[in-house]
Amino acid sequence: MRSDVMKKGPDRAPQRSLLKANGYTDAQIRKPLIGIVNSFNEIVPGHSHLQTIARAVKDGVLAAGGTPVEFNTIGVCDGIAMGHEGMKYSLVTRELIADSVECMVKAHCFDGLVFIPNCDKIVPGMLIAAARLNIPSVFCSGGPMLSLPGADGKGMDLNSVFEAVGGFMQGTVSQEHLDYVEEYACPGCGSCSGMFTANSMNCLCEVLGMALSGNGTIPAVYGARLRLAKAAGARAVDLVRENLCPLDIMTKKAFTNALTVDMALGCSSNSLLHLTAIAHEAGVPFDMHYVNTISEKTPNLCHLAPAGFHHMQDLEAAGGVWAVMNEVAKLGLLELSLPTVTGRTVGENIAGREIRNSEVIRSVEHPYSATGGLAVLFGSLAPDGAAVKRSAVAPEMQVHEGPARVFESEEEAIAAIYASKIVPGDVVVIRNEGPAGGPGMREMLSPTSAICGMGLDKSVALVTDGRFSGATRGASIGHVSPEAVSGGPIAYVKEGDRISINIPEYKLDLLVSEEEMQRRREEMTPKIKTNLTGYLKRYARTVASADRGAIIE
Repeated sequence: MRSDVMKKGPDRAPQRSLLKANGYTDAQIRKPLIGIVNSFNEIVPGHSHLQTIARAVKDGVLAAGGTPVEFNTIGVCDGIAMGHEGMKYSLVTRELIADSVECMVKAHCFDGLVFIPNCDKIVPGMLIAAARLNIPSVFCSGGPMLSLPGADGKGMDLNSVFEAVGGFMQGTVSQEHLDYVEEYACPGCGSCSGMFTANSMNCLCEVLGMALSGNGTIPAVYGARLRLAKAAGARAVDLVRENLCPLDIMTKKAFTNALTVDMALGCSSNSLLHLTAIAHEAGVPFDMHYVNTISEKTPNLCHLAPAGFHHMQDLEAAGGVWAVMNEVAKLGLLELSLPTVTGRTVGENIAGREIRNSEVIRSVEHPYSATGGLAVLFGSLAPDGAAVKRSAVAPEMQVHEGPARVFESEEEAIAAIYASKIVPGDVVVIRNEGPAGGPGMREMLSPTSAICGMGLDKSVALVTDGRFSGATRGASIGHVSPEAVSGGPIAYVKEGDRISINIPEYKLDLLVSEEEMQRRREEMTPKIKTNLTGYLKRYARTVASADRGAIIE
């Protein structure tokens, strides 16, 4: 066992003595040591119940003959951090999580790992760690929050609150309704209930082969979630005995499967950022142009919030991720022979998983759209690409041209939106919010929700070198690369410039001549923040661009 180097032989008596100080018996020390990587804390609703999940995982490890050993990572709530300086500290934690797990595992010689993430950056941070460490590992998330019906009978979620704020600012939503939505949109523990970034990544864990069925969809409060946790704990011990490791599973073909099902599910645009980073850690090339190749041939089968009104509990009841995979497989778009943490192949896992609700998961004969839920746009404004969740874009905004309304920060843009300074036809441009320029590449649910709440989502687009919450809907185009601070074209956009968006043709262009752009490069200097301190200062110095997954160099 890997842990033998730390615990076996006369010369390791000091190490065994320290383990015994924790209460471990000789019999426990001899067994496989399974690290339980828990992201529990008391501020993130997606994580506040993870002690219960961890207890169930430990039960599974014990039942299978292993010794569970728990340690923790940090985790940021994107919703709480949204709209202020705190959001700069969200994406940056992905690398901190990966690094801290690496340190704990290497220092203590675990034989296997069970990762317990739930929310946005924690899942990819742990997947990066799993690829880097490459010891037997399985993922078991905390599960999604329930969605309760609102006054209109449609399920609510965190985005409902943000959009209600936009309506309140415009005067179309009463204080009473805002209070109601605030009270009931987030009814309890779990990751926010739409196909936002957390749930997107937890679903993609299943597709990559790193999690058991239901990891992304079984609600946090269901008993089935605890049963899943026990099964994951037991499976971790089996994986150690089989020596089945993450890089045996997360191959190039597995990432192609993940990208394909991403398109069918209509996942968050952030999934591209994270899949790119995870693939980099796994040594797998990830070309942004290939995203569109996959999108062109993959139908979008699900319109979960924010694209539609269904939520994660509906996806679970309709058959879950494996039912979506089984449907996509009918088109021959998945590699079915790949290994997974179940001990079976992808094809064996999904065989017989039928759709139980054809509105939540549509058939390949009757998709929501013939192309995938995400697209990467290229052009004179984004030479290295920009991401959009096109399944959440209204038909009338798939092609749009309008004047640029330029803002140097999210705060400036929000103030203008709430002051009714943005009018139909505008293209809001928010720059200096990229990985290095922000720094931290803030999610911008506040301005996009304000646009939607004020009824402008079918007439106004938003373009940024920052990124968007998975809850964002509308013509919201993020990850513009190169970013402004690196001298990308977005740094030289001026108020009133015409911007052309053509999602079906994957184009994003600034309609300014090359001669004019050259003059601007000579006259204008990208803004670089010079007052940075602490971790953000180090992060800004070393982070790569969004098209490379905002990895740390």
